[in-house]
Amino acid sequence: MPDLDTDAVRLEHDGDVARIVLTTPERRNALSVATSTGIMDAVDALEGTDVGAVVIEGEGPAFCAGGDVEAMIERQESDVALDDSVRHIIQETGRAIARVAKCEFPTIAKVDGPAFGAGGNLAIACDVQLMSESATIGFGFRNVGLAVDSGTSYLLPQLVGDNVARELVFTGEQVEGKRAVDLGLANHVYPDDEFEEEAEALIATIAEGPSAALRTSKRLMRLGPDATLQAAIENEAGAQAAIFDSADHAEGVEAFREKREPEFEGR
Repeated sequence: MPDLDTDAVRLEHDGDVARIVLTTPERRNALSVATSTGIMDAVDALEGTDVGAVVIEGEGPAFCAGGDVEAMIERQESDVALDDSVRHIIQETGRAIARVAKCEFPTIAKVDGPAFGAGGNLAIACDVQLMSESATIGFGFRNVGLAVDSGTSYLLPQLVGDNVARELVFTGEQVEGKRAVDLGLANHVYPDDEFEEEAEALIATIAEGPSAALRTSKRLMRLGPDATLQAAIENEAGAQAAIFDSADHAEGVEAFREKREPEFEGR
């Protein structure tokens, strides 16, 4: 599988797991244009592979501190028209988050530190969010005098409902682990000293699954909300028929008969 290493993002592989690591801790892994481009390039590089899961994480004490405020200040001081420069940065950030949301593989946000603003969107664009006890996630655009961007108005209400989304945006609250789980912003929160072990155990469970079947399930669940029940059933029937003859299904049936754990190969 291909690797990628830029000044802002590193793509690495660990068995069935691909990791997209944000590598600008000095800027708290802010979503600069370089970081956004690196994320998109990393996701694109995974197309056609048989990876089992994609993990997004940040180096250093932050997951992702949102938009690159320093870059915006630099743009303010440049000769480029302000509305054009801001639009360019926000569009690139939004494109990266959309690319993560549309990724065909199961995606996991490994949040060990603040996920702020667009960084919160990067986390909730993933399929599963894992947080350490000291991590936070929030959409505090108001705290810097800005409206929401990078997909907040689409992603956040879908995850937590309209009223909760409005409160989180209007207050700018940085939500800690247990409350994040209660609101539906995260799947699990683990004690700091157990975070690595617990998070990696769940990541392994997902990555070692029948990857073709899980990718198909993800695609079906993405289609589900916009389909009628009957259309969803028809979509599932067609997908199931296509995957029924797979080696992983045969292995799953055999393992069930033999009362053992299946050993899937992603086929």
